[in-house]
Amino acid sequence: MARAFLVVLDSVGCGGAPDAAAFGDAGANTLGHIIKACARGHADHGRQGPLSVPTLDSMGLGAALRLASGIETPGLSAHATGLWGVATETSRGKDTPSGHWELAGVPVPWDWTYFPQAVPAFSDELVARVCQLAGVEGILGNCHAAGIPIIQALGAEHVKTGWPICYTSADSVFQIAAHEQVFGLERLYRLCAELAPHLHAMKVGRVIARPFVGTVSQGFLRTPNRRDFAIAPPAPTLCDWVQMAGGRVHAVGKIADIFSGQGIDEVHKGVDDLALSEHLLTLLDRAAPGSLIFCNFVEFDSLYGHPRDVAGYARALEWFDTVAARALRLLRPDDVLIITADHGNDPTAPGSDHTRERVPVLVAGVGPGEIGLCSFADVGVSLAAHLGVSYQGPGRSFLS
Repeated sequence: MARAFLVVLDSVGCGGAPDAAAFGDAGANTLGHIIKACARGHADHGRQGPLSVPTLDSMGLGAALRLASGIETPGLSAHATGLWGVATETSRGKDTPSGHWELAGVPVPWDWTYFPQAVPAFSDELVARVCQLAGVEGILGNCHAAGIPIIQALGAEHVKTGWPICYTSADSVFQIAAHEQVFGLERLYRLCAELAPHLHAMKVGRVIARPFVGTVSQGFLRTPNRRDFAIAPPAPTLCDWVQMAGGRVHAVGKIADIFSGQGIDEVHKGVDDLALSEHLLTLLDRAAPGSLIFCNFVEFDSLYGHPRDVAGYARALEWFDTVAARALRLLRPDDVLIITADHGNDPTAPGSDHTRERVPVLVAGVGPGEIGLCSFADVGVSLAAHLGVSYQGPGRSFLS
């Protein structure tokens, strides 16, 4: 009996989105610019030379990048032995929920609410609600910011006052950073959970708890205890379709948070992508027939995309290539594995935000071929068709 594996490499876009300019991302190309930097010797920190991802390239990564954006791909010239294509998003966003929900067959039918690029970024009413729920007299931040720098800048004041650090980004998010001991981890989770329904009603996609530890003298460090309180998908997704048909759905990484636990049977968390890769490989070995295993590897985005670390991003891709090689060896005859992404985060682009891009679609388990251009929603429908479960939504299977 068939099994399906959907692996999302968070932010590994391949350029070419036809509406990139409307998002301020004309010319953005996460993979393309990393490959270019590697080929020029501009990403030799902790690694060296052209990008080396032979497994992903043999699955069609180079071919997908050339189709998406029409650029040369030095170092990625393998003849694709898998089924490959390029997916374009229709949802009006370049964030995590939009990408994942549409990959699971459900495009977002509304416009997200984004906070203005201003100081303060949040209304007086919203600030008052946070203060009431937290039992404090004020908040810190109240602006657009990257997570690590704002904790370093405001951590000492937070420790002194006990006020939560509240910030946002170009995504539809409200993030709250707080010290695990000074503020309290469970208190932070409770604050986010109580605030989330109000923000979800405003069509803000996620309230994110960003706990950290440390001291004023030694500095502050975020912990793995992040938790996302996401708005629920607007309709049943691939996860629900599989679950309703009796299949078991395994969520690896932050998938359960992204889908608000909807359609999820088992959650597999880890402190880093290395731990998540071990969950994936274990599930490849042990997951029952009829299962869907849905994975998100976040560090491409969080550790290298947002901080604009080209060399680090290249190292992460080369590391994952070894994981992909191990995964392919564990596939059973009736399995299908799809490796894709949810948006871009070009580490050569200005700022620190996601970029609107197409994404590669690399398929193992069905033989070679070219999908061409498809939609994000086609990915979810294709896996549903592979598992033989009923599906809804606008996608079409490319596995026929």
